Amino acid sequence: MQIGMIGLGKMGMNMAQRLVKGGHGVVGNAKKEATIREAEEFGVKGARSLEELVTNLSSPRVVWLMVPAGAVTEEVLQSLIPLLEKDDIIIDGGNSNYKDTLRRGGFLAQHGLRFLDVGTSGGIWGLTEGYSLMIGGDEATAEYLRPVFETLAPAPDQGWGRVGPTGAGHFTKMVHNGIEYGMMQAFAEGFEIMKTKQEFSLDLHQVSQIWQRGSVVRSWLLDLIENVMAEDTSLEDIEAYVADSGEGRWTVFEAIDLNVAAPVITAALQRRIRSRQAGPYSDKLVAAMRNQFGGHEIKTKEG
Repeated sequence: MQIGMIGLGKMGMNMAQRLVKGGHGVVGNAKKEATIREAEEFGVKGARSLEELVTNLSSPRVVWLMVPAGAVTEEVLQSLIPLLEKDDIIIDGGNSNYKDTLRRGGFLAQHGLRFLDVGTSGGIWGLTEGYSLMIGGDEATAEYLRPVFETLAPAPDQGWGRVGPTGAGHFTKMVHNGIEYGMMQAFAEGFEIMKTKQEFSLDLHQVSQIWQRGSVVRSWLLDLIENVMAEDTSLEDIEAYVADSGEGRWTVFEAIDLNVAAPVITAALQRRIRSRQAGPYSDKLVAAMRNQFGGHEIKTKEG
C-alpha cells in the first residue's frame, strides 16, 4: 500500500522508514530540503509540495499527517481538501485535541473524504520496537488500512486497534499521556527519596536494574530510567524544567467536565508547571505568612 507522509520529524521519519521496510511505498513531504533528502536515502519518494505529494499517490489516496497539533494541522487539512478526491483518506497521527478531531471529521466528511484519528505512541523507539496505535473513525476504513497498521505496530496482532468512532483515537491517546504524567512523576519522586537517603549510599542504577525483573513496577519507563542512571545518577547537567505538550492538561480538564477525580494526574501536571518557576512567588508568600503568624524564620537571598 502507498502512503503519503506529511511531517518528517523524528517520529514521522521513523514511521516512514518502518513502512518502507515493511514493503509499503511512501511519498514524504517536509519543510526542509535536507529532511526530504534524508528520507529519500532509505527509499521515500520526496515531495517538495502538497500538490506533488498528492499527484504521486494512487487512488484512493492515503495521506498521513505527523505535524504539530493545532493551527498547523488545521492549515494542512484545509490545504489538502481541494487536492483530494472523494473517498481519499486522511489520517491525523499527531496529538490533536479530540474536540478538534470531532469537528474536523465533520467538515472532511462534507467533502467526501474519509478520516481516521490515530493516537500514536512509541516516540523515537518506534522504528525498532513498533508503535502503539489507538484508532478512531470508520470501521471499514480502519480495516482497509490494516496492512499499514500491522506494519507500524509492534506485531501484526498486538499494540494497535480501532477503539471507537471519530475522536476516540485522540481521546484515548490523551488519557494515555495523562497516565504517563502520573507514572513518570511517581518514578521521579521515588528515586529522589532514595537519592536523598544518603546514609544508605544507594546505587540508583543498581536499584533500577533490580526493579526491571520481577517487580510489579517494571515497565518501559523504568527501562528508560535505567538508561539514564547508567550514564549519570547525579543528573547535574540537566535543567529541572519539564515541558508538557498539552495532553495532560486536556486529560485534567476532561476529568473535571466528567466529574471524575484524577488527583494523581492533576498533581503530576501541576508539578511540571512548577518546574518552570525559578523562584515560585507562592512559596515566598507562604514563607512570609508563616513568619507573620508564628515568627518562623525567613531565608533571604543573603542567607
